[in-house]
Order: sequence, then C-alpha cells, then structure tokens
Amino acid sequence: MSENSAVKGIIIDDQVAENITRVEELSYELKVGEVMTKNVKSLSPEMKMGEVLDFFRQDRISGAPVISNGSLVGVLSIEDLIHALIHSDMESPVGKYMSTKPITVRDSDQVVEALKIFVSTGLGRLVVVDNDAKMVGIITKGDITRGLLKALQREIQAEELRTYRASHLFEDIESDRTSLILRYNIKQGDFLRGGQASSHIKRALLRLGASPQLARKCGIAVYEAEMNLIIHTTNGGVIRAEIEPNKISIDAYDDGPGIKDIELALKPGYSTASEKVRELGFGAGMGLVNISRCVDNMKLESAWGKGTRLSMKLFLQEKEVVGEGRSSTS
Repeated sequence: MSENSAVKGIIIDDQVAENITRVEELSYELKVGEVMTKNVKSLSPEMKMGEVLDFFRQDRISGAPVISNGSLVGVLSIEDLIHALIHSDMESPVGKYMSTKPITVRDSDQVVEALKIFVSTGLGRLVVVDNDAKMVGIITKGDITRGLLKALQREIQAEELRTYRASHLFEDIESDRTSLILRYNIKQGDFLRGGQASSHIKRALLRLGASPQLARKCGIAVYEAEMNLIIHTTNGGVIRAEIEPNKISIDAYDDGPGIKDIELALKPGYSTASEKVRELGFGAGMGLVNISRCVDNMKLESAWGKGTRLSMKLFLQEKEVVGEGRSSTS
C-alpha cells in the first residue's frame, strides 16, 4: 500500500472508499501550488521581535518565513512571538526564536501531502518550495479550505453550464424527429469498468433536464444490461441509448453465445453465471427482473450461437420530457 493510501491513520479500503466525499477526492487532485499563498512577505534573522509584533499586526498574519541572502533559514510563528513577549525579550533578533529547520512541502505535491504534515506535526503553516528548493509560497489550513471551496465552486459552475447547454439541446432544431444517440462498447469480463455506461447515461439525462427518479430508473436498467454483457457474452457487446424528448430507447446487443431458453432466463433467480462470477458478487439472476421493473417495455430476442438483443423503452410523461420537447409521435 502506498503512502497516499492512508490519511490520519485511516486505511483506505473499498468500504471506506465508497464514502469518500468530493472534497477528499480534490485533496488528491489539487496541487499545493494551486492553493498556496504567493508573494509571501518574509522576515530577516536580524529583525527585532518588537518589529515582528507590528509586522504581524499590520498584515494580520500569524507566521512568516525567514530569509537570509535569498535562502530560507527558518520560520517564525505567532507562538514564537508570544514566547518573546512572555520573556519581555522584544529587542532580541528573530534568529533567536525562529524554527531553524522549517518543514517544507513542494508546490508540485498533492494537497493531501500537506494535510498529512499538518496532522502529524500540528503546525499551522508550511513553506512551499519548488523542485530546486527555492521558496515559492506558504500554505496554511485556511489556504487549503479556500482552495477546495473554490475548486468545488468551479465544478458546480461548469456543471451548471453543461446542464444548461444539454437541456437546450433540442431547442430550435427543426426536424420531424430529433434524438440524441449514445453508444458504448462493453468488454466481456471487464468488471473494473462495469457501470460506467450506466453512469454516463444517467448523467446525460440529468443534464438534459430529466427528473432524478427517471434518471435512476434508466440507470438501473442500463447497469443490469451492462453487467449481463460483461458476465454472459463471448466478446462483449454494445449499449445504445437513443434519447428523444418524450421517449428513451435502449438496446443492448452482442454476438454470442445467445440464450437457449428465453422463458427460463426471464424467471427470477435463474442464472448461468460461473462460480467465479458468483464469488465476485454477481450473477444472482435478478438482472432482467430488475430491468423489467424500471422500464415501460422490454423485449428479449436471442439465437443460440449467434447472439442476443435486449430492447428497452421508457415513455416519458409530459412533466418528464427532456430537452425542450413537449410532444412527439413515436
């Protein structure tokens, strides 16, 4: 397990990973250089502690790096200043009270690395250096909080823009029948990517203005069809979704091996999944049953040795229409 897989002593296993928030994900994605404070004011080792008091008060800061001849030689914090005040030693130089071995973090490091250091050391700030060990900024917990909030805000604004554009996809398009077609190639045995097509289609529907309930129903149906392609096919298959203002049509098809007994395959609990697949938690024989509960129309066609096609349709009520549609004919 890598060092990045543990934060605050918590091992990131599959169960914990399911509950990781977007903020936590961002701490692994953002670089320190993206959230740090640049153009940092610094102190010199010869500066008197009394001057530092005025410096901190005027600039409303609680710490600063100490620079001598262009090089980082230490860090002085508000705690160091308090020690000097307690001893009535405000005429002493900064060099007497500063920390001479400052802990640094690189601007190219992930924010999570800075968080680890804050947790393990209890420090309130870290000097940020580049790959040549030259100081380029300083980072505090407040910088990280502000950086994460700004990143979330950018994501929200970008998602709102994508949603607006998608929801107006059918607007002012003159045609007898307007639709959006999404196509996904599904690989046999690719459990790692299982559910991606479902997630992408669900997101597309939400951006088009579909209700969360409709998106969930469609997402479940596509997920079950997707897993069937992963589990039961010879070479994988294709999922094709056609989204119209008042109707969603989904097809999942493959080139083999096919289904010997369709009537039996439609019964709850029936499955031809291998023992290996069952050990992974799949192949319970409820996929087609779950699909039928989520769609308005389901048709299963198969030829043994040739392949299978599963067709699903969801008919939208007027309040559920996606895009700018209001009425259309099937």
